[in-house]
Amino acid sequence: MIDVNSLTKEFKSPKKYPGFGGAIRSLFSRKYDVKAAVDNVSFHIDKGEMVGYIGVNGAGKSTTIKMLSGIMAPTAGDCVVDGIIPYQRRKENASNIGVVFGQRTQLWWDLPVSESFGILQKIYEIPEQRYQENLAYFKEILGLEEFYMSPVRNLSLGQKMRADFAASFLHDPKVVYLDEPTIGLDIIVKENIRKSIRDLNALKKTTVILTTHDLNDIEEICKRIIVIDQGKRIYDGSINELKVKYGRRKEIRFIVGDDREKPKTLDLDKPLKAPKGSFEVTFPEGEILVRFERDRFDIGAIISAVLKRASVRDIVIEEVGMEEIVRQIYAGSIAMDK
Repeated sequence: MIDVNSLTKEFKSPKKYPGFGGAIRSLFSRKYDVKAAVDNVSFHIDKGEMVGYIGVNGAGKSTTIKMLSGIMAPTAGDCVVDGIIPYQRRKENASNIGVVFGQRTQLWWDLPVSESFGILQKIYEIPEQRYQENLAYFKEILGLEEFYMSPVRNLSLGQKMRADFAASFLHDPKVVYLDEPTIGLDIIVKENIRKSIRDLNALKKTTVILTTHDLNDIEEICKRIIVIDQGKRIYDGSINELKVKYGRRKEIRFIVGDDREKPKTLDLDKPLKAPKGSFEVTFPEGEILVRFERDRFDIGAIISAVLKRASVRDIVIEEVGMEEIVRQIYAGSIAMDK
């Protein structure tokens, strides 16, 4: 469904020089700074796949989505969506895709949601029966009825996100790009949106690319993730594979309950016969937290060493979650296979 090969997008800006003299020099200089927002990225997504596309702010996620949706043309490389080169056949591509771009609504600000949906029906030429069926589904799953006749300008952020989500799926697109689709939503509505994405994918084989900082969304919806950093793809694979390969750390939380019972430092290097820095000990409120590589240490030895040095009320052993793995990737603590 989506085929991306050596995709590159560069932005050129006039070179700036410091100071007043530099400002004058900049006016007459023909030198430019070139930044690659997307740098030689390749990936392939099959029909019906749901893929998380993640990275820190400025990593190149939105630029990639804009090229896939036809808003931008690449500097080099190419991308094909359902057999169409998006920036060459923009109108045809737009009829096949749905997009939710954060807080940029596609609804008409002064019109009721009902009128905006009616306009979208005409734009996408949705048959009346299919339109009514899809509308009824989204009214039920997202609770649109409560604000369906209200002008978009009067909606809360959560209501606008629900309406925009429904609008992006209203015409049964083959591909949907979702940028932070659950922002501003309460827990119940957030779960309803996740459920509707899974249901629509199962029923209509909709291909979904999800970009979000909420890794719970990624884990609930996607089986595969692509991680991009400074414009380059640094990981492409399953979430389970990422956890197995890079989630080598465990953590043990020792609940002390009262900070007065918690030591300010805890020297475990000697009792564990471990090199300094091979594990991490921190002191959150009411806890002692020990993070370590599961293959290098015996859990029983760590627990025994801590119990001899602190008064502990409870113990919780956890795998380091995906959020922590991704945080370490962003921070450069984990070396990724290119």
